[in-house]
Amino acid sequence: MTDSAVFHEIPASNPRASDTPIRFSFSGTGSEYFRIWIVNLLFSILTLGIYSAWAKVRRTRYFYGSSSVAGTSFEYHGNPVAILKGRIVAFVLIVIYNIAVEMSLGVALMMILVVMAVMPWLIWKSLQFKLYNSSYRGIRFGFRGALKQIYWVYLALPILTILSLYILTPFTHQRIKKFQHQESRFGTSHFSFNGTVGSFYKAYLLVAAIWIAGFIAVLVALGGPLFAIITADNMDRETVAAASATGVLMLFGALFVLMFLIFPIFATLIQNLIWNNTQLEKHRFLSDMKWTRVCFITVTNIIGIICTLGLFLPFAQIRLIKYRVESMSLLPDGSLENFIAASQSQVSATGEGVSDLLDFDLSL
Repeated sequence: MTDSAVFHEIPASNPRASDTPIRFSFSGTGSEYFRIWIVNLLFSILTLGIYSAWAKVRRTRYFYGSSSVAGTSFEYHGNPVAILKGRIVAFVLIVIYNIAVEMSLGVALMMILVVMAVMPWLIWKSLQFKLYNSSYRGIRFGFRGALKQIYWVYLALPILTILSLYILTPFTHQRIKKFQHQESRFGTSHFSFNGTVGSFYKAYLLVAAIWIAGFIAVLVALGGPLFAIITADNMDRETVAAASATGVLMLFGALFVLMFLIFPIFATLIQNLIWNNTQLEKHRFLSDMKWTRVCFITVTNIIGIICTLGLFLPFAQIRLIKYRVESMSLLPDGSLENFIAASQSQVSATGEGVSDLLDFDLSL
């Protein structure tokens, strides 16, 4: 899709135009973002990383401002000083942990337990910070999740997943996304999530089946000839060694490429699964990402980054983000204009209780 592939806005005179999706659009370009990226990189290096908090705000504001739906872009209001505080806390925790490891194994284990106990709280504050500092048409997003829920989703479930030898990974993934979406809100309107645990297991199993099939295909295509070369009796040892080395490199290279192709497939399945099961009250979201397109973008991005020694990175980020954003649509239940007007009225009437919201973000 291109910048000209913009959404179709629903006429305000049609209050029940629920069969007309509004396509998200992304107006950012690689050349624009490259200027932001190179300045952020240079200033972050010159300030020994301190400017990275301001760099994140500039980058996020650009991505938000370039993403729009129904003629209006999103806004980001994050405070770089608040983000810097969070990064300082993260840096201090890492330093303390490294010191603890040098002191003794017992102290290191205690430090790991402390980090595990604090991390869910930090994630909670990060989610509150990110959503509260995001807005659309002057209405802020928010996050209402309770702290005890955070410890269940981000501490207990990951521990149980490890103990289950990762069999619970799809279950934990579903619970995390359900928690994140159901506890988020736009003004006073809450999101909901209907994706089932079974659908997550199907996505994971499908990707696993594709990976196994690809692995077998690579072994048959390259492993067989390699084995024939190694066991050949009519070749001298030097020729066998050289051919074997080449065959091994080709085999591992093919497996490496397979892994890069598997990730876009997984990312596509998960984005479509998550957003096709997300609603804002009765307004539905749709995602129609195609894994073939994501694979093409990923492979060509990698080639571009390698050939330009990393300078293509901002262009690669824009290409992928643009496709992900423009694969999204909003399917309103009635007039979106009426919904926005009602939300603005409710927010102005109730106000925002953010006195207990810390200016804290760990860029998680």
